Amino acid sequence: MIDTELRNIPFSPPDITDAEIEEVIKAMRSGWITTGPRTKELEQRIAEYIGVNKAVCLNSATAAMELTLRILGIGPGDEVITSAYTYTASASVIEHVGAKIVLVDTAPNSFEMDYSKLAGAVTEKTKAIIPVDIAGKMCDYDTIFEIVESKKDLFKPNNELQWLFNRVIVMTDAAHAFGAERKGMKCGQVADFTCYSFHAVKNFTTAEGGAVVWSNDHGLDDEWLYKQFMLYSLHGQSKDALAKTQKGAWEYDIVYPAYKCNMTDIMASIGLVQLDRYEGLLERRREIIEMYDKALIPLRVQSLQHYGESFASSGHLYLARIPGINEEQRNEIIVKMAEAGVACNVHYKPLPMFTAYKNLGFDIKDYPNAYKQYANEITLPLHTLLSDEDVNFVVGNLKKVINEV
Repeated sequence: MIDTELRNIPFSPPDITDAEIEEVIKAMRSGWITTGPRTKELEQRIAEYIGVNKAVCLNSATAAMELTLRILGIGPGDEVITSAYTYTASASVIEHVGAKIVLVDTAPNSFEMDYSKLAGAVTEKTKAIIPVDIAGKMCDYDTIFEIVESKKDLFKPNNELQWLFNRVIVMTDAAHAFGAERKGMKCGQVADFTCYSFHAVKNFTTAEGGAVVWSNDHGLDDEWLYKQFMLYSLHGQSKDALAKTQKGAWEYDIVYPAYKCNMTDIMASIGLVQLDRYEGLLERRREIIEMYDKALIPLRVQSLQHYGESFASSGHLYLARIPGINEEQRNEIIVKMAEAGVACNVHYKPLPMFTAYKNLGFDIKDYPNAYKQYANEITLPLHTLLSDEDVNFVVGNLKKVINEV
């Protein structure tokens, strides 16, 4: 029986408790509200959680990706490959550094890029691939690295850091995937560089924010690399505000004119408490996904598989494809769900459908699989403030609405 009582079920509100609020108050009362001891502590704890040597906290995943490309020396004359089925940040950072965006279609009936087309997209100009761990599920990195190795003879390194890899560099957009695992390894241990988002709608939030980590097995100088991120994120200034508080240590240098995208201690204070709670948050997301799966499989609704023998998603988004409907009918379902008090969304409108990417010469006709994924996709509410009754309400109304369309 469908619960017909109107509810207000938001799409993705932040799960903030009194513990986060108290930690923010402590940060504000400490007198240190910009980048300082709490940010450094969060970096250390994130690195420990993932199992890498270093983490860098910044003000967004976008900043994390762009700074990584810049530190790698990727720019004009280079090409960077990413998926046509993603949020704009995965590709816009390539444009920001002056490199050429190369988009790859998804595989048929998949949210991941078509790896056979990925192989064909690699040229002598390719410097990096940006896979997208969409909805929190890690990509097939075995295949990605096989492709990278098979194209090694095409790679033309431009600097010492690129020489260290001596192949196309894999920098993952893991905005959704903090805490995901695949084949016994955490997201952050597999790709060369991994960039996370801690935006307000993410599983783990610092209100705004993000981080970048790199895997341990490439012989990188961790301290040098960490310092590069610090320089790039703080105007190229040789000392941060914390270092300048030491007695007599006011003087600093500007090594190069860089950027301003550091995380603050107020943001980090939220993250420190979120990290304490994170395993419980992931478990609750899994419970909700399993409830959705059980209820929607009989309707033949196709959903992203979040869990399997060798992988576990972070459970960030519940991507559902409704069989037998078109784009217009999908939009009608979203409106009817909203009228019942359930906020739904779409992830994602493929990049070639947007004006900015059309102006760069992209055409959705060249990405037919991505369009098919999008046309009947609806993203259901998935967050840790949902009760079991809320989930049942969402499912009951979705069943009703699908029958009406």
